[in-house]
Amino acid sequence: MTGVSLSGKRVAHRHRDSQSGKQRIFDHTEGKGKSVKPIGVIAGTVLAGRDAFGDLKEKKVRTEFGQATVLISPRVAFVPRHGRDPRKYILPHMINHQANLSALKGLGIEEVVGVNSTGSLRKNLPPGSIVIPDDFILLAVPLTVFKNRAQHVTPGLSGPLRQKLIKASRACGIDCIPTGVYWQTAGPRLETKAEIRMMAKFADLVGMTMAGEAIIARELGLSYAAICSVDNYCHGIARKSLSMDEIIRGARRNAERMIRIVHQYLERSQR
Repeated sequence: MTGVSLSGKRVAHRHRDSQSGKQRIFDHTEGKGKSVKPIGVIAGTVLAGRDAFGDLKEKKVRTEFGQATVLISPRVAFVPRHGRDPRKYILPHMINHQANLSALKGLGIEEVVGVNSTGSLRKNLPPGSIVIPDDFILLAVPLTVFKNRAQHVTPGLSGPLRQKLIKASRACGIDCIPTGVYWQTAGPRLETKAEIRMMAKFADLVGMTMAGEAIIARELGLSYAAICSVDNYCHGIARKSLSMDEIIRGARRNAERMIRIVHQYLERSQR
């Protein structure tokens, strides 16, 4: 069994999976005098078309759940969750979270940061806010990596990774809200006013991707946490309804601050 590291060097080390008994390959990059652990990042429209992580090389990674596209460098493995080609945009309900996260695990990634665009369920949580959620709700979409066996994994977000993101945000001088509940809908449609009134009783943010990623990451044994950009008020929270173009413009306005936080997190984690 062979593998290529994120830097392109064959420095794979074999470790035996304690649950399956199978050998897995964990790659790491060779830095100056010490090993640098690459970090996984999954993002969508917030980072679309931006050279956020420098020179990345595309790698098609085959997994038991399908093929995933990963853009790699010695520091980061970046998954564009909606695909690279805007003409072939992958809608939220069509994203293969199992393949994306399995590909990162196969490349030796241990920590994964999700960068997410969200809508606000609260008038006191205006567009432009940055939230590091501490919990989520996903009721509609059954997602799992377990096909033919009963396996019960308690879902959640990584507390230590969340704290790293909060500290990175503060180190950048960017205010972030350190807690919040994310409600994931199936998409791709937006929500009705009645749905928003119901969700607002239990959550702070609405999105279509983060909870699914968090669930699959936990099942695969990966640490996962997210940075959420609040890009619009949800339907009925503000007087004016927003179009999808307006939501995307709001996400792009917040993108630079999100990139700064991720870069600060990378710097602090890879010293």
